[in-house]
Amino acid sequence: MSWNGVIPAMTTPFNADLSVDHGALAEQCRWLVERGVSGVVPLGSLGEGATLTHPEKRQILETCVRAVSDRVAVLPGIFAVTTAEAVALAKHARAVGCRGLMVLPPFVYGADAREIQTHVAAVLAATDLRCVLYNNPTAYRTDLLPEQIAVLAAAFPNLEAVRESSAARERVAALRALLADRIEVLAGFDETFVDALGAGAIGWISGLVNAFPTESLALYRGAVGARGGDVGLAGPRPAEFSQLHSWFLPLLRMTSGPKVIQLVKLMQEKVGRGIARVRAPRLALEGEELRHALAVIDHALATRPRPDAQPRWNNSFLDNACM
Repeated sequence: MSWNGVIPAMTTPFNADLSVDHGALAEQCRWLVERGVSGVVPLGSLGEGATLTHPEKRQILETCVRAVSDRVAVLPGIFAVTTAEAVALAKHARAVGCRGLMVLPPFVYGADAREIQTHVAAVLAATDLRCVLYNNPTAYRTDLLPEQIAVLAAAFPNLEAVRESSAARERVAALRALLADRIEVLAGFDETFVDALGAGAIGWISGLVNAFPTESLALYRGAVGARGGDVGLAGPRPAEFSQLHSWFLPLLRMTSGPKVIQLVKLMQEKVGRGIARVRAPRLALEGEELRHALAVIDHALATRPRPDAQPRWNNSFLDNACM
């Protein structure tokens, strides 16, 4: 079983009337898979899950499964206001052919650790799909500590991984020290994801992949290679890796604030992979905020390195999921 690789946390494209653009969504799934990602995560917080109705979420899952489930795993974010809705969405994901789930805390209500554990446990108990828990204390205001995650792991065999988005650089090492024989760790905090891989994380879930999949995959391969790991791919040479990391850092740093959805969609628009259209209460960037974002993105595009051609790895997650 492996959670290796780069997995995009997908944005949700909207038509001019703000309905979901299912054609663009399917095309984005296919485009990302053709560039070597090892799965796709629709419906998470980056997918504006808080603005989607339950029927819309169900339809998005069906679109993604039809588009790429024969090639990679569709791993929807289970992101809901209530535990009952989260459980219902998890069951629908199983019914339409998703291969796993990314389980998030409830949104709107700032649940404490005990409440998040109970919410997550209800979702895990409702499915036999393989699950990754998303821990993001900055976004959800509550940090699930390694010891609390260990309680869930002991109770639910289908909890197989944690997407760790704590900014604490030592967190991945702490998770590995406590749960190395039980739980895999995926990097979730973009700015320090190279450090996370060095500390033992084996995968990376990121929104930047929506706009920059080739660079993301090259950076991942280089980081894994630097620690002596093997994902069946040759990564960039050390000097090229350092250059690529330095180039990517200003973009990575744009993904940790409250405007991350607008910023990632703006990046997609600038590279010709979408429209920077968001649902209210979010609004498009404007003024100095927009000018600063465009300056960073335009500079990145003007100085863009050219990593090796897109990779093709053995997708062991998909192979195992098909068993």
